[in-house]
Amino acid sequence: MPFFLLLLISVLAGLGAAFLTRRYPGSATAPAVVEVAREAGEHATGAAGQRVARMARLDPEKATGLALTLALLVVLLGGVVLALLAVVVRGTDVLSGIDSSVAEWGDHHGSAWTHDALTLVTYLGETVTVTVVAVVVAGIEFARTRNRWVVLFLLAVILGDKLLTAAVKELVDRARPEIEAVAATLGPSFPSGHTSTAAASWAAFALVAGRWWGRRAWPALAGTAVGIAVAVALSRVLLDVHWLTDVLGGLALGWAWFAACAIAFGGRLLSFGAAAQAAGRGEAEAAPGDFAVIDSRSRS
Repeated sequence: MPFFLLLLISVLAGLGAAFLTRRYPGSATAPAVVEVAREAGEHATGAAGQRVARMARLDPEKATGLALTLALLVVLLGGVVLALLAVVVRGTDVLSGIDSSVAEWGDHHGSAWTHDALTLVTYLGETVTVTVVAVVVAGIEFARTRNRWVVLFLLAVILGDKLLTAAVKELVDRARPEIEAVAATLGPSFPSGHTSTAAASWAAFALVAGRWWGRRAWPALAGTAVGIAVAVALSRVLLDVHWLTDVLGGLALGWAWFAACAIAFGGRLLSFGAAAQAAGRGEAEAAPGDFAVIDSRSRS
């Protein structure tokens, strides 16, 4: 039963992410970055300029518009959720009843085969697994574009997430559940490292892979990335090696760190924006297969 519950929740989460991505407004292309810069220069002062700037922040057609705003919101909300959870689990017992109830339910309804199935799912958040996938993704992307920055992007996502998770674990220093004996040998509990790794890494893979198949693939890629992250999170709880609040903190940290890396690398370094790719090819308009997300600078 725990494994089927994991499948149900992760599929629903993935479908929700796919639906929201599909509802992302705007066309598959974006105007050239130089055009955006020209508009900003023409309206740089006065009330009109402020209105234009505010509208551009919510305009998916602008290279520094809605995608950048959403990424910044993910960073902010992820940081707030992580901080609040850390304070609560470190200094209070407010959520301990929920944590204990979920852990006991998983232990009571578990079996040998569900344990094995959950273990297979949790491998998707292992450092070795995401490293192998990162090598494959980076290799394909480099073969397509000869862009070496994708290697640094994926390295920053994976390595940075591991360092941040380790730092927060040491700071909070929370004990793991005692139901599973092996849990006591795994170090501090909050946040879940497997969960944060899955959340950050699979989102990064989806971001890069979105450049290969174009806008029509975005919902499927986003849904897959979210579904995997949620599945790994639930597997850690149902295996009784983490509390529920641990994996919620892991999701918040992983997605926030991914968004921060996407902001940092998403301009001319990786040319994630369709406009930047069009400028690099000397075209006036991006091809439908380009991935129009965060792009704050033109290529030089």
